[in-house]
Amino acid sequence: MTDLSNRQPWVVSKRVLPQHTDHAGVMWHGSYVAWLEEARVEALDKAGVSYGQLASMGFEMPVVGLKVNYFKALFHGAEVHLESWALANKGVRWPWFSRFIQEDNDVVAEAYVDLVLVKTIGEGFKPKVVRKPPEQISKVLKRLQKGPEILRVKNS
Repeated sequence: MTDLSNRQPWVVSKRVLPQHTDHAGVMWHGSYVAWLEEARVEALDKAGVSYGQLASMGFEMPVVGLKVNYFKALFHGAEVHLESWALANKGVRWPWFSRFIQEDNDVVAEAYVDLVLVKTIGEGFKPKVVRKPPEQISKVLKRLQKGPEILRVKNS
């Protein structure tokens, strides 16, 4: 895996609510997947384009690979920081690595997600994998890979 020690993560803070849990108050595995998507969509927006704008330009980024490693259960009421990094693309895949961290800095889960950028063509959804993103999207994807600290420097 890429060395992340010198890169700031994209961060989303969440609280485990009743709708995220099973009847025992343990966070349901599908909630992790929803939070991963929320984290990516928020980072994309902060990097310069909302997912809605991406879609209106005729692009989508579907998940083509997903692996979640669970180390410790999350329970109703827990505060969690989801730290995510957009990694260097591998061909047409745009990989992400994320950590779910409880308030005591305990990493309770890690996830690897592979996305592909697709162009929707004509009527309906007939995706075509994009091997070379257009300039506007390419710039945003590179900002995602650099992390949020680059944006703070530019806006200072």
